[in-house]
Amino acid sequence: MGQPLATPHQGMEDLARIIIGEEELRQRVRELGAAISRDYAGKDLLLVGVLRGVIIFIADLLRAITIPVSVDLIGISSYGPSVKTHGVVRLTKDLEEPIEGRHVLFVEDVIDTGLTLSYLLRTLRARGPASLRVCVLLDKRAHRLIDIDIAYRGFVLADEYVVGYGLDHRQRYRNLPVIGILKPDKY
Repeated sequence: MGQPLATPHQGMEDLARIIIGEEELRQRVRELGAAISRDYAGKDLLLVGVLRGVIIFIADLLRAITIPVSVDLIGISSYGPSVKTHGVVRLTKDLEEPIEGRHVLFVEDVIDTGLTLSYLLRTLRARGPASLRVCVLLDKRAHRLIDIDIAYRGFVLADEYVVGYGLDHRQRYRNLPVIGILKPDKY
């Protein structure tokens, strides 16, 4: 289920249940960092993430990687006919680091349909990186519309709306140290 918290976080009481606890998250991020460090040893590695959901995961992943690594973040806005990511994707903040000839690891908090990530990967590939791979914390396959090759995967999740560890509901709950499901009356 999860480990007890060392310090209380407001918002924990809004969770119906914890899906992934603090220690389980820490352990899996350490494992991902070790694999990435091994696979990219001696290479010019750049982690790229999308604001805002990935910030906690990418920060912890950076600390778990033991080789030299750079990081950059992009911002996107999805809009269109529905609230789900079936609309148009627009960059709101571009990369500051050049990626041509570099080994880029795209770090994502959650992959659902794959539409947004597919667009972002096409955009980055056009810039000529030496390699472009994907690391995702949460892989939600239930609504996958586009197959995405995932090099590093934290957890596979059922089709559940989760919060915590960077994931939000109306910009709240990102700071929870666990991943959980909100009580029905909190949506």
